[in-house]
Amino acid sequence: MFKKIIIGLSVLILIVLAVAALQPGTYSVTRSIAIKAPPEKIQPLISDFHQWPQWSPWEKLDPGMTRTFSGAPKDLGAVYAWEGNKNVGSGRMEIVGLTPPAKVNIKLDFFQPMASTAMTDFVLEPKGDTTVVSWTMSGKTDFMAKLMTIFVSMDSMIGPAFESGLSQMKTVAEK
Repeated sequence: MFKKIIIGLSVLILIVLAVAALQPGTYSVTRSIAIKAPPEKIQPLISDFHQWPQWSPWEKLDPGMTRTFSGAPKDLGAVYAWEGNKNVGSGRMEIVGLTPPAKVNIKLDFFQPMASTAMTDFVLEPKGDTTVVSWTMSGKTDFMAKLMTIFVSMDSMIGPAFESGLSQMKTVAEK
């Protein structure tokens, strides 16, 4: 009986590992919101990391988080690094592309709790008296991330935070 249980568990583990290996090698999560403000008013909220505490969903998760700003003071070349509790981990963002007021590209490096690199793109599209802001994060998935996405998708992990952040950005921009 014990041998059958061990064989059954081994087969189950092998199936999970095989399914993980077949998961996509990349991910992309996007959320959008319409903000009643021109792109020229919204883009500085994104391309100036000093503005992020007003709207970023992660800023309030650790009031004691250590923040470091370097590089350019804002826009292209601006760098923001953080180190915090288990809710925010540690990492670094750098603005690597900027097309004012339509697009901001940010390279995002996570160090803790799990090392990874992603690209974050904000696209601002005027539509009448509103601007549709789209926030996308995309990257590669290593084997551990593939294994994790069997049980919970990147979209369900990141999407709600993007929705919260965009909602807070809307509140700030529409003042």
